Amino acid sequence: MNLPLCPSLACSLPAETPPLRRVIRVGFYSRKSFRKKVQRYLCKVCGARFSEQTSKSTYFQKRPDLNERVRDLLCSAVSQRRCALLLGVSRTTVIRKFRYMARQASIEHEARSQCLDGKPLVSIQFDDLITSIHTKCKPVSVSLAIDADTRRILAIQVSDIPARHPLSEMSQAKYGPRKDGRPLALKRLFRELSPLVQPNAVFRSDCDPEYPKWVRVYFPHSTHERILSRRGRSGGFGELKRIGFDPLFSLNHTCAMLRANLNRLARRTWCTSKTKIGLLLHLELYRQFHNSRLIH
Repeated sequence: MNLPLCPSLACSLPAETPPLRRVIRVGFYSRKSFRKKVQRYLCKVCGARFSEQTSKSTYFQKRPDLNERVRDLLCSAVSQRRCALLLGVSRTTVIRKFRYMARQASIEHEARSQCLDGKPLVSIQFDDLITSIHTKCKPVSVSLAIDADTRRILAIQVSDIPARHPLSEMSQAKYGPRKDGRPLALKRLFRELSPLVQPNAVFRSDCDPEYPKWVRVYFPHSTHERILSRRGRSGGFGELKRIGFDPLFSLNHTCAMLRANLNRLARRTWCTSKTKIGLLLHLELYRQFHNSRLIH
């Protein structure tokens, strides 16, 4: 088995030198969170000691064994407090695990997106999902685009929007005027889609007047089909339509799964988002879970 290279910056030996000449094994150590032993190494050039865990992103974590369990619970309609209770850890630990797994999910999504360059997508559906930050007087829009064939979530953006009637007057009196950040979010959304989608792809959305402009700017040779929205299946569940064939079923079904699997997006819940960053991190974490676990 090949031995790793020394990670120390003080090691001046060129990387082309065979590792057997510079690194030797010097025993093991055990961690409470793992039942297996971790190999230690010694660099004979600079004298640095390191282990198999040194180069991993979980190097400074005391409980890396909880990372995937925290991810699975937070993507299954479990709140952070209940997750901490079920795992027997503090809420601070859950928050740190949540932020770490969200960053790792974003990195994994970028790596997978680069692999799609050779197979551009041809059918895209996109729309906005409305939620709020702390109170319904502070609404935000979640712009997302999916691959209609596989229901894979391709891009997500979060932006502030003004409150609508009947909360518009209350929102403006209590929190002041709110800028509409949706045009900038849609710009970032289509910029993220540019390397993944064929120039002559088919885009489907509802009849929002903002959508045709951005499709023409980034995909001038594509086809944009605008579909009139219909009444939801029941009160409060506008994502799933009542009867008949739904041309936007892949998108509406994905939005319904978002509301079902993220407790902060549920229609009737006391778990709300406190910041846009927290909402975006949770969406990125769910995107990786959705694309890798739910639709396969």
